[in-house]
Amino acid sequence: MYLLEHDAKTLLARHGIPVPAGCLMSSSDLDAASLPPGPWVVKGQITAGGRGKAGLIKTADTTADVTARAQDIIGREAKGRTVKSVRVEQQVKGASEAYIALLLDPAEAGVRIIMAESGGMDIEALPKDALQAATAAPEMTAIIATAAGLAANIGGAAGQALAEAAARMAETFLQEEALLVEINPLFVYPDGRWVAGDAKVVTDDATLPRQPAQRALLQDTQAPYRETALKDVHGCDYVVVDPEGEIGLLTTGAGLSMMLIDEMRAAGLKPYNFLDIRTGGLRGETKRLVSVLNWMQEGRRVRVLLINIFAGITELGEFSRLLVSALKDVPAFDVPVVARLVGNGMDAARGVLAEAGITLHADLDEALTEVRRHLAAGQRGDAK
Repeated sequence: MYLLEHDAKTLLARHGIPVPAGCLMSSSDLDAASLPPGPWVVKGQITAGGRGKAGLIKTADTTADVTARAQDIIGREAKGRTVKSVRVEQQVKGASEAYIALLLDPAEAGVRIIMAESGGMDIEALPKDALQAATAAPEMTAIIATAAGLAANIGGAAGQALAEAAARMAETFLQEEALLVEINPLFVYPDGRWVAGDAKVVTDDATLPRQPAQRALLQDTQAPYRETALKDVHGCDYVVVDPEGEIGLLTTGAGLSMMLIDEMRAAGLKPYNFLDIRTGGLRGETKRLVSVLNWMQEGRRVRVLLINIFAGITELGEFSRLLVSALKDVPAFDVPVVARLVGNGMDAARGVLAEAGITLHADLDEALTEVRRHLAAGQRGDAK
């Protein structure tokens, strides 16, 4: 779960990491009484980087400025997301900008630590030799010691701040079972004091059952984390990858589904969503299938449904019966259906789908040819 900056800073503050005083506001609750002392920074809240370059971060000197900036930012589209809230926080003055991140390093079975004396919007442009990086064992002592060594190479107030920040972030990273904790910029004062100017935190959805605070956040604020909330409730992975996509995907296998999306894009097609339906979890019920069909129905430009299932222990005849039943339960999703199935029970599946007017393809190219034919035929419902 990629946390909004406001939620990330709330989490960091729980672990003793200093953050600028601030509050979250939407268009319905722009209340100057809840603001910390100014001047302020008004920051659009979306789960994506590059917000400054996208014009979603603005300064404000008066409460009237705050309201005007918030109204300008809320509702804007950026990185395929709609801004629905802003964090309004105190400006930080008289500090330099540094960078620090802790991230999971699966290849080394450890925690990768990256830091730099300079940070901010142009961190990606820094030359490689400006970065200090090393991998530590995933435990507090090792992370703190490794980070201290990197910070010593930087020295001065920035080095002192980075070493202290790393120690606090290590606690956050380990206790929250995070995949990434990044502070950019880390504001550093001349005397070594520091504060998290911006924060990116990515948690592991698989740990939600043993992370009550994260689960409570998910339950209280589902809107920004809809995909994680859907997975938590329905047991499958679903992500809208292109709001303007034309092809809904009902697929299984995370890796295979991502490969399919890449292949389709390379062929000039526009998939709407990623999905790992996990056919083994259907257990003879259509509930999960009905749910995902309803989610795909929200795609305003979706004109074809492509099914791509590789079956192992799943019997394709049973899957096809569930699919046909689910399609009948979502009549409003009136689009042509193209099915590519491979695996156990192909003959039974072919018969079930044929009765429903759906051709079963074993070859992906043949399936994509049919998809193109339906796309050329017209808008939603015209080709079916």
